[in-house]
Amino acid sequence: MAVFAPWAEEPPLRCLFLKNMVLDANIGVFPHEQGVTQRIRVSVHFGVEDRTDLEIGADDLSRTVSYEHVVVLVRRIVREGHVRLVETLAERIAAGVLADARVRVVRVRIEKLDVFEEIEAVGVEIERRPTQG
Repeated sequence: MAVFAPWAEEPPLRCLFLKNMVLDANIGVFPHEQGVTQRIRVSVHFGVEDRTDLEIGADDLSRTVSYEHVVVLVRRIVREGHVRLVETLAERIAAGVLADARVRVVRVRIEKLDVFEEIEAVGVEIERRPTQG
């Protein structure tokens, strides 16, 4: 279920994504979450400018953002140390992705797995855009 409406941008955006990256993270506010890792699932969608005046664009990595760069970024941020809130982790990842000037919008979903026996996941999804200034 998508919470956000599709991106309506001029120029149009190409949506790139990492879907369901599962990592062990030091995360949580409760005493039983301190000093242990929990499984989280991270998904990142990000929009970069897309040219629609070409039938087929140049087959060159320079015209897009590398998925690998974002995967490495997410791994690094998760490994940086204990984070209390999934919201904070999502915001840090969004800021890291937006550091690439080609990215016009980013959506980050962080899900904590294994928290409640009867629930697949709990978490947060945010959308961020570059600050104008």
